Amino acid sequence: MPLLGELKKNYKIVNHSVPRIDGIDKVTGRAHYAADLKFVDMVYGGCLRSGRSHAKVTRIDTEKAKAIPGVLAVVTADDMPKPKSCAGNAPYMYLTKEVKYAGDVVAIVCAETKALVDEALKAIEVEYEDLPGVYTIRDAIKPGAPAVHEQYPDNVFTDSIYPIRKGDVEKGFAEADLIIEREYETQYIEHSYIEPEAVVCIQNPADGVMTVHSSSQNPFFTRRYVADILGVGMHDVRVFQETLGGSFGGKEEGVGMLAARCAYLCRLVGRPVKMTFSREESFLESAKRHPFLLRYKVGVKKDGHIVAWEGTQIDNCGAYNNQTQFMNSRASIHSCGAYTIPNVKTDTYGVFTNNIHGGAMRGYSSPQLIWGQEQLIEEIAEELGMDPLEFRRINCLKDGTTNATGTVLDHVNMQEVMDYTAEKTDYQRKHEEYKHQTSTKKRKGIGIAIGHRGCGLGAESPDASGAMAIANEDGTVLINTGLAENGQGLKTAFAQIAAEAIGVPYEAIRFYGTDTQAIADSGMTVASRGTVMGSQSTRKVGYKLNEIMRANALALGFFKDQENVKSIEQIVLEDGFFHTTEKPDVKVAFKDVCNASLWTGRQMAAYEWYMPPACIQDHHTGQGVAFPNYAYGCVVAEIEVDMETGYVDVQKVTASHDVGTAVNPALVMGQIYGGILMGQGYATTEEVEVSNGKVRNQNFENYIVPTAADMPEMDVNIFECDDPRGTFGAKSIGEPATEVVGAAIANAIYNATGKRIRENPANLERVLLGKKLR
Repeated sequence: MPLLGELKKNYKIVNHSVPRIDGIDKVTGRAHYAADLKFVDMVYGGCLRSGRSHAKVTRIDTEKAKAIPGVLAVVTADDMPKPKSCAGNAPYMYLTKEVKYAGDVVAIVCAETKALVDEALKAIEVEYEDLPGVYTIRDAIKPGAPAVHEQYPDNVFTDSIYPIRKGDVEKGFAEADLIIEREYETQYIEHSYIEPEAVVCIQNPADGVMTVHSSSQNPFFTRRYVADILGVGMHDVRVFQETLGGSFGGKEEGVGMLAARCAYLCRLVGRPVKMTFSREESFLESAKRHPFLLRYKVGVKKDGHIVAWEGTQIDNCGAYNNQTQFMNSRASIHSCGAYTIPNVKTDTYGVFTNNIHGGAMRGYSSPQLIWGQEQLIEEIAEELGMDPLEFRRINCLKDGTTNATGTVLDHVNMQEVMDYTAEKTDYQRKHEEYKHQTSTKKRKGIGIAIGHRGCGLGAESPDASGAMAIANEDGTVLINTGLAENGQGLKTAFAQIAAEAIGVPYEAIRFYGTDTQAIADSGMTVASRGTVMGSQSTRKVGYKLNEIMRANALALGFFKDQENVKSIEQIVLEDGFFHTTEKPDVKVAFKDVCNASLWTGRQMAAYEWYMPPACIQDHHTGQGVAFPNYAYGCVVAEIEVDMETGYVDVQKVTASHDVGTAVNPALVMGQIYGGILMGQGYATTEEVEVSNGKVRNQNFENYIVPTAADMPEMDVNIFECDDPRGTFGAKSIGEPATEVVGAAIANAIYNATGKRIRENPANLERVLLGKKLR
């Protein structure tokens, strides 16, 4: 399967690097974010957070706060008819009297200025009775541990349990020549978007409709929370997604909760209300990448074939949940990595703790799993005395092999991508050379890791979407869909797909953004599904509009001088012009047909819905079709370790990814560049430090993300294939871009130092001392 450009795709607009639709607005500062918005008579809201990990509110006095001039409202859980949200099996609380983690909110305030909000929050008096808490995965699963939620007495979130049962794992272990057991543990990670969460709510005094301008990753998701807290139908809530300053999965529940509280205050005081999180609030209430405790037992033959794989994958849900059951579906499907193994037994589940809550973050379990699995693969190879690259060649997924769910795979280029990357980086020579270093100053290391990712939502939930296309009288086209632009380039990719399908120039298309009263809900913009499956409806509606406008051109007599033209099959629309198959040089402008169609009352718009073929698994065994197809990737990381300080300098990362069709190669490259840097932070510096439920680092002054100064040299290789299942052949890339990086860096550290990093991240003390200092 060739590199980008070697496989002739023959598209006119798709597969080309056109400029981003929103690029100029962002780089010139014209783009407006939710926190930038101001309205006449606008006031401000704020939240009082408990700061306790588990406690009951025994007394709350708001009188002093209410007495401050300019304070318009102070609300506690006793004042709110519905303080419990609609989301999840352990629902988040809009306001609470029983605190389950430090970010829980016990009161909200509305005032004329932000300064008055802060003053009122400080004036509220709260007394607590502290309760026993549980904070780590190991503590949560101990018999007799305090229960975070009464309905889950052993803290195991039962709806998040996903087993995989393939073959006979005991038989496999009996046949094995070597059995190896290992344990790995990952950390909480903050999304680290530059823009904090922000919303502005305005209620129409005439019809009561609540309009929300928000930094939502999923506007329809936000609408659900707002309708819930107000006790109204969803038709009485309108959510506009403003320009989003980053999300990566973090602006889902947190923004929904913020918008709900803001809308409640807006209705209460009868004025527009703005609420914006401080960075500290964002750290406390936004979801984090779930920490995992990974326990694996693997049986292997002397010839290198893996014959049995057993694993327990436990993730820390935190205090509340709305994502774990979905994430664990994916985690179970990928529970034995990018390898074909005849006998698999894995159990994946989440546990509740009195911590910040886990949620969606780029990769949705894969960065954690691959980080452990790819180190384990190298440990097994070392025990066998086998080259780790050859060990992967023997066991990696190939055409005709089966994955953990028993799906027979096709269009698999895993080994090709891996071998190309290894050869390009001179991996084998360097890997052997670096193993023998003895310097006490600095040592080089090189590491490789591979991964695969199911494209779209798969069996996790329906991957359906809807889209609308409207031709204007001047030949321009408006498109709309229920999916959202979150900074990933969705507007641009969708405009390219629409232009390709309709047959008009890219510049003729405009996609302004998501408004919940203008288009149907198409599900969440997550799981790298936007371009792969979410845009199928955009392609479909493009083809439909093309058909409609060809019919109009024929009916309006634009080809009446060509007597043989009797049906629309004889008419072609491409590059913004109509022509017939017989006379391609005689052209009619799309804009002329549009203008004539308008003034003769003809249809110039279409709406289409796309529902992909069902992916169905047996929940008891996990066997079945989990995803329509898979994307494959390989990363080689080259590093230098300071043996005196433990500092890991990531010097070069070579990343190769199978993307099916690169709808916009420049955007694909951008995704991979950003994914590399995010993976570097995950592997070496980033950790939300939690101690007994308290978050120690609530700002970027002590939560260390890589900057431009830390950026390694990057070599990106894009592979394409002819798998037809995604839109115009596209596969996922947003999440695969970051999933494998951390594992490659971890393997490089071992190559340099001879020390395994079994607890992420590989920061100074773990590399130097092998443990955390606090």
